[in-house]
Amino acid sequence: MVDSYYESGSTAERWDRAQLFFEAKEYVTAVRILTGIVDEVPEQVAPRLLLARAYYHSAQLKKAETELRAVLERDPVEQYATLMLGRTLERQGRPEDAARYLRLAAAFDGDVAGEVAAQR
Repeated sequence: MVDSYYESGSTAERWDRAQLFFEAKEYVTAVRILTGIVDEVPEQVAPRLLLARAYYHSAQLKKAETELRAVLERDPVEQYATLMLGRTLERQGRPEDAARYLRLAAAFDGDVAGEVAAQR
């Protein structure tokens, strides 16, 4: 595919296309589309969160971490981003760093048992 494919269409059309590729587990292709959308509308959380998820599922964990931190800068109580950042840090072998985010995610969810487990 040529680069123009990833850039063609309106933002809404590219968003729909990126979601389709993500749902089809074509994460690298979704990333190529979503990076352009995030550059275009950096203040929007949803495209950045889907980009982070695509990075995560394609094992680009440092990039996923960067995007998740950017999401949490814009929306500090975004529960899924908090949980996902914890999981991303775990996958990177950073359990101490992960524990904070996992506790927060459990607290956002009202999961007291999960919060206690994350503290161990």
